[in-house]
Amino acid sequence: MESADRLHPPLGVSSGPVSAVPVAHVDELQTYEEAVSSCTRCRLAQGRTQVVFGSGNAHADLMFVGEAPGFHEDKQGLPFVGQAGKLLEKLLAGVGMTRSDVYVPNVLKCRPPGNRDPQPDEIEACESHLFKQIELIQPTIVATLGNFATKLLSGRPLGITRVHGQEHETTLGGRKVLLYPLYHPAAALYTPAMLKVLESDFARLPELLGRALAPVAPPPVELSVVTAMRPAEQLGLF
Repeated sequence: MESADRLHPPLGVSSGPVSAVPVAHVDELQTYEEAVSSCTRCRLAQGRTQVVFGSGNAHADLMFVGEAPGFHEDKQGLPFVGQAGKLLEKLLAGVGMTRSDVYVPNVLKCRPPGNRDPQPDEIEACESHLFKQIELIQPTIVATLGNFATKLLSGRPLGITRVHGQEHETTLGGRKVLLYPLYHPAAALYTPAMLKVLESDFARLPELLGRALAPVAPPPVELSVVTAMRPAEQLGLF
């Protein structure tokens, strides 16, 4: 098993913005990955080569959530290693980031036959694995790739065409995150014009990260409060 390599970027590789994730959480993520590797909650367990848990930086402030493993992912045990993965890396490079800066899981951890769409009962059986990953990694921004991840994590039935590039605050894994819906990179492989849309939406990620990670300024003290706190002064006669 390649858990250690998946969870930690190689030495000498910049990990980008990181959050203060306790080491215990990283160890727990590895333990959880090992437990999920034998999952049999749904029918997809019967046809998989292996569980595709997720990969990247376990301290990442930015998480991308895809749909389900494809042929290459099922063989290698890693998400986004095919053509869509190469495009994801190109889009990340366009904003000065690499795969070692982010964490990438899918909604489903096992490949659907023939790369068909995930079924509702399969999503229901697998979703707790994703929510546990979010809880342990504690990302600041969760960027959903495509319809299935967007609908699941937003809790709304709106399709990606209507909501892409529109961030909103929500609670996932017991903490507030900024949910940022994006088209799935595979969409640009089939519709080249979609690449411009993806590039435009990706271009906002550094600004969103900066906003989400900015320290919260204390509220200004009202003048009336300051005045009330000052000791009374005796006025001079002259």
